[in-house]
Amino acid sequence: MATTDIIRIENLVKTYRMGDVDVHALNGVDLTIEKGSYVAIMGASGSGKSTMLNILGCLDRPTSGKYYLGGEDVSTMDDDALSAFRGRQLGFVFQSYNLIQQLTVIENIFVPLFYQGQDLSERNEHCGKLAKLVGLEDRLDHRPKQLSGGQQQRVAIARSLVNDPLLILADEPTGNLDSKTGIEILDLFDRLNAEGKTLVLVTHGDEVAERAQRVVRMRDGKIESDVRKRAPVRAGQESDIQTTA
Repeated sequence: MATTDIIRIENLVKTYRMGDVDVHALNGVDLTIEKGSYVAIMGASGSGKSTMLNILGCLDRPTSGKYYLGGEDVSTMDDDALSAFRGRQLGFVFQSYNLIQQLTVIENIFVPLFYQGQDLSERNEHCGKLAKLVGLEDRLDHRPKQLSGGQQQRVAIARSLVNDPLLILADEPTGNLDSKTGIEILDLFDRLNAEGKTLVLVTHGDEVAERAQRVVRMRDGKIESDVRKRAPVRAGQESDIQTTA
Protein backbone atom coordinates (compact mmCIF):
# COMPACT_ATOMS: atom_id res chain seq x y z
CA MET A 1 0.00 0.00 0.00
CA ALA A 2 1.23 3.50 -0.80
CA THR A 3 2.29 5.35 2.30
CA THR A 4 -0.14 8.21 1.55
CA ASP A 5 -3.16 5.89 1.62
CA ILE A 6 -5.22 6.07 4.81
CA ILE A 7 -7.93 3.76 3.45
CA ARG A 8 -7.87 1.00 0.87
CA ILE A 9 -10.82 -1.34 0.41
CA GLU A 10 -10.77 -4.15 -2.13
CA ASN A 11 -13.81 -5.98 -3.48
CA LEU A 12 -15.76 -5.21 -0.30
CA VAL A 13 -19.03 -7.10 0.13
CA LYS A 14 -21.55 -6.81 2.96
CA THR A 15 -24.58 -9.09 2.89
CA TYR A 16 -27.45 -9.12 5.38
CA ARG A 17 -29.88 -12.01 5.73
CA MET A 18 -33.48 -10.71 5.74
CA GLY A 19 -35.72 -13.72 6.23
CA ASP A 20 -35.06 -15.94 3.23
CA VAL A 21 -33.46 -13.18 1.19
CA ASP A 22 -29.82 -12.01 1.06
CA VAL A 23 -29.56 -8.22 0.82
CA HIS A 24 -26.31 -6.94 -0.65
CA ALA A 25 -25.67 -3.66 1.15
CA LEU A 26 -22.21 -3.45 -0.45
CA ASN A 27 -21.46 -5.35 -3.62
CA GLY A 28 -17.80 -5.46 -4.63
CA VAL A 29 -16.66 -1.95 -3.69
CA ASP A 30 -13.11 -0.74 -4.33
CA LEU A 31 -12.00 2.58 -2.87
CA THR A 32 -8.76 4.31 -1.89
CA ILE A 33 -8.59 7.47 0.24
CA GLU A 34 -5.34 9.34 0.63
CA LYS A 35 -3.98 11.05 3.70
CA GLY A 36 -5.22 14.63 3.95
CA SER A 37 -8.39 13.94 1.94
CA TYR A 38 -11.82 15.42 2.62
CA VAL A 39 -14.33 12.99 1.12
CA ALA A 40 -18.12 13.17 1.09
CA ILE A 41 -20.06 9.93 0.61
CA MET A 42 -23.57 10.44 -0.75
CA GLY A 43 -26.49 8.32 -1.87
CA ALA A 44 -30.18 7.67 -1.36
CA SER A 45 -31.49 5.54 1.49
CA GLY A 46 -30.45 1.95 0.84
CA SER A 47 -27.52 2.95 -1.37
CA GLY A 48 -24.97 1.46 1.03
CA LYS A 49 -23.41 4.67 2.33
CA SER A 50 -24.27 4.02 6.00
CA THR A 51 -22.99 0.45 5.75
CA MET A 52 -19.80 1.83 4.20
CA LEU A 53 -19.39 4.28 7.08
CA ASN A 54 -19.91 1.55 9.67
CA ILE A 55 -17.25 -0.64 8.07
CA LEU A 56 -14.81 2.25 7.62
CA GLY A 57 -15.35 3.04 11.31
CA CYS A 58 -14.70 -0.58 12.35
CA LEU A 59 -18.22 -0.71 13.79
CA ASP A 60 -19.18 -3.54 11.44
CA ARG A 61 -17.34 -6.21 9.48
CA PRO A 62 -17.48 -6.96 5.76
CA THR A 63 -18.84 -10.30 4.60
CA SER A 64 -15.84 -10.56 2.29
CA GLY A 65 -13.13 -8.41 0.81
CA LYS A 66 -10.25 -6.48 2.37
CA TYR A 67 -10.13 -3.26 4.37
CA TYR A 68 -6.77 -1.64 5.11
CA LEU A 69 -6.67 1.35 7.46
CA GLY A 70 -3.34 3.06 7.94
CA GLY A 71 -1.63 0.03 6.44
CA GLU A 72 -3.31 -2.44 8.82
CA ASP A 73 -5.59 -5.18 7.50
CA VAL A 74 -8.47 -4.59 9.92
CA SER A 75 -10.69 -7.12 8.13
CA THR A 76 -8.67 -9.91 9.79
CA MET A 77 -8.69 -8.54 13.37
CA ASP A 78 -10.66 -10.24 16.13
CA ASP A 79 -13.23 -8.24 18.11
CA ASP A 80 -10.86 -7.17 20.88
CA ALA A 81 -8.13 -6.09 18.49
CA LEU A 82 -10.64 -4.26 16.31
CA SER A 83 -12.10 -2.39 19.28
CA ALA A 84 -8.67 -1.34 20.50
CA PHE A 85 -7.62 -0.24 17.02
CA ARG A 86 -10.83 1.76 16.60
CA GLY A 87 -10.24 3.55 19.89
CA ARG A 88 -6.68 4.50 18.96
CA GLN A 89 -7.05 5.42 15.31
CA LEU A 90 -10.55 6.74 14.63
CA GLY A 91 -12.56 9.80 15.63
CA PHE A 92 -16.35 9.95 15.24
CA VAL A 93 -18.81 12.83 14.86
CA PHE A 94 -22.50 11.84 14.83
CA GLN A 95 -25.68 13.68 13.86
CA SER A 96 -27.06 13.31 17.39
CA TYR A 97 -23.74 14.30 19.07
CA ASN A 98 -23.70 11.18 21.34
CA LEU A 99 -22.50 13.10 24.39
CA ILE A 100 -22.85 11.75 27.92
CA GLN A 101 -25.36 13.99 29.66
CA GLN A 102 -23.92 13.55 33.16
CA LEU A 103 -20.44 14.70 32.10
CA THR A 104 -19.08 18.19 31.57
CA VAL A 105 -17.64 19.46 28.31
CA ILE A 106 -14.06 18.63 29.27
CA GLU A 107 -15.07 15.21 30.60
CA ASN A 108 -16.91 14.38 27.37
CA ILE A 109 -13.85 15.33 25.35
CA PHE A 110 -11.78 13.02 27.54
CA VAL A 111 -14.04 9.95 27.16
CA PRO A 112 -12.01 8.12 24.43
CA LEU A 113 -8.89 8.41 26.60
CA PHE A 114 -10.74 7.01 29.61
CA TYR A 115 -11.45 3.81 27.71
CA GLN A 116 -7.72 3.51 27.09
CA GLY A 117 -6.96 3.76 30.80
CA GLN A 118 -5.70 7.35 30.75
CA ASP A 119 -5.93 9.40 33.94
CA LEU A 120 -8.18 12.47 33.69
CA SER A 121 -5.93 14.71 35.78
CA GLU A 122 -3.03 14.11 33.38
CA ARG A 123 -5.10 15.03 30.33
CA ASN A 124 -7.06 18.11 31.47
CA GLU A 125 -4.62 20.49 29.78
CA HIS A 126 -4.80 18.56 26.49
CA CYS A 127 -8.61 18.45 26.52
CA GLY A 128 -8.73 22.13 27.44
CA LYS A 129 -6.66 22.97 24.36
CA LEU A 130 -9.09 21.06 22.17
CA ALA A 131 -12.04 22.86 23.77
CA LYS A 132 -10.32 26.14 22.90
CA LEU A 133 -9.73 24.92 19.35
CA VAL A 134 -13.50 24.53 18.84
CA GLY A 135 -14.35 27.76 20.68
CA LEU A 136 -15.61 26.31 23.97
CA GLU A 137 -12.85 27.31 26.39
CA ASP A 138 -15.45 29.22 28.47
CA ARG A 139 -17.81 26.21 28.67
CA LEU A 140 -15.54 23.55 30.19
CA ASP A 141 -17.77 22.89 33.22
CA HIS A 142 -21.08 23.00 31.35
CA ARG A 143 -23.09 19.86 30.66
CA PRO A 144 -24.70 19.07 27.28
CA LYS A 145 -28.17 20.30 28.30
CA GLN A 146 -26.64 23.71 29.00
CA LEU A 147 -25.28 23.96 25.45
CA SER A 148 -26.84 24.72 22.08
CA GLY A 149 -26.86 22.07 19.36
CA GLY A 150 -23.93 23.71 17.63
CA GLN A 151 -21.94 23.82 20.85
CA GLN A 152 -22.68 20.14 21.50
CA GLN A 153 -21.42 19.27 18.03
CA ARG A 154 -18.25 21.27 18.74
CA VAL A 155 -17.72 19.13 21.83
CA ALA A 156 -18.16 16.03 19.66
CA ILE A 157 -15.57 17.34 17.19
CA ALA A 158 -13.08 18.05 20.00
CA ARG A 159 -13.71 14.53 21.34
CA SER A 160 -13.03 13.09 17.87
CA LEU A 161 -9.60 14.75 17.91
CA VAL A 162 -8.47 13.72 21.38
CA ASN A 163 -6.55 10.62 20.20
CA ASP A 164 -4.98 12.37 17.22
CA PRO A 165 -6.77 9.87 14.95
CA LEU A 166 -5.73 8.74 11.50
CA LEU A 167 -9.23 9.43 10.28
CA ILE A 168 -12.30 11.42 11.35
CA LEU A 169 -15.67 9.97 10.30
CA ALA A 170 -18.74 12.21 10.38
CA ASP A 171 -22.32 10.98 9.91
CA GLU A 172 -24.68 13.80 8.85
CA PRO A 173 -22.88 16.16 11.27
CA THR A 174 -25.10 19.16 10.43
CA GLY A 175 -28.37 17.21 10.22
CA ASN A 176 -29.75 18.51 13.54
CA LEU A 177 -28.49 22.07 13.16
CA ASP A 178 -29.95 25.23 11.66
CA SER A 179 -28.31 26.49 8.50
CA LYS A 180 -26.18 29.19 10.16
CA THR A 181 -24.83 26.81 12.81
CA GLY A 182 -24.31 24.12 10.19
CA ILE A 183 -22.11 26.49 8.20
CA GLU A 184 -20.05 27.19 11.32
CA ILE A 185 -19.49 23.46 11.85
CA LEU A 186 -18.52 22.99 8.20
CA ASP A 187 -16.11 25.91 8.51
CA LEU A 188 -14.49 24.05 11.41
CA PHE A 189 -14.18 20.89 9.29
CA ASP A 190 -12.59 22.99 6.54
CA ARG A 191 -10.05 24.28 9.02
CA LEU A 192 -9.22 20.81 10.33
CA ASN A 193 -8.71 19.51 6.81
CA ALA A 194 -6.57 22.53 5.89
CA GLU A 195 -4.35 21.55 8.82
CA GLY A 196 -3.93 18.02 7.43
CA LYS A 197 -6.72 15.99 9.03
CA THR A 198 -8.33 13.27 6.90
CA LEU A 199 -12.14 13.52 6.90
CA VAL A 200 -14.83 11.21 5.54
CA LEU A 201 -18.34 12.60 5.81
CA VAL A 202 -21.67 10.92 4.99
CA THR A 203 -24.37 13.39 3.97
CA HIS A 204 -27.60 13.81 2.02
CA GLY A 205 -26.95 17.49 1.41
CA ASP A 206 -25.31 18.82 -1.73
CA GLU A 207 -24.36 22.02 0.09
CA VAL A 208 -22.50 19.96 2.69
CA ALA A 209 -20.76 17.77 0.10
CA GLU A 210 -19.73 20.88 -1.80
CA ARG A 211 -17.16 21.56 0.92
CA ALA A 212 -15.35 18.28 0.26
CA GLN A 213 -12.43 17.76 -2.11
CA ARG A 214 -13.99 14.60 -3.44
CA VAL A 215 -17.58 13.31 -3.71
CA VAL A 216 -18.30 9.56 -3.86
CA ARG A 217 -21.89 8.72 -4.80
CA MET A 218 -23.28 5.27 -4.06
CA ARG A 219 -26.20 3.40 -5.54
CA ASP A 220 -27.38 -0.17 -4.94
CA GLY A 221 -24.29 -1.06 -2.94
CA LYS A 222 -21.81 0.15 -5.54
CA ILE A 223 -19.93 3.34 -6.28
CA GLU A 224 -21.86 5.13 -9.00
CA SER A 225 -19.47 8.07 -9.38
CA ASP A 226 -16.28 9.35 -7.79
CA VAL A 227 -15.48 13.00 -8.53
CA ARG A 228 -12.30 14.63 -7.28
CA LYS A 229 -12.51 18.43 -7.21
CA ARG A 230 -9.06 19.18 -5.80
CA ALA A 231 -6.04 17.36 -4.44
CA PRO A 232 -5.77 16.22 -0.80
CA VAL A 233 -3.80 18.28 1.70
CA ARG A 234 -0.22 17.00 1.61
CA ALA A 235 1.78 16.03 4.67
CA GLY A 236 4.08 19.03 4.23
CA GLN A 237 1.10 21.36 4.60
CA GLU A 238 0.22 20.12 8.08
CA SER A 239 0.93 22.79 10.64
CA ASP A 240 -0.36 24.16 13.87
CA ILE A 241 -3.24 21.95 15.08
CA GLN A 242 -1.62 19.70 17.64
CA THR A 243 -3.99 16.98 18.84
CA THR A 244 -1.57 15.07 21.03
CA ALA A 245 -0.66 16.00 24.56
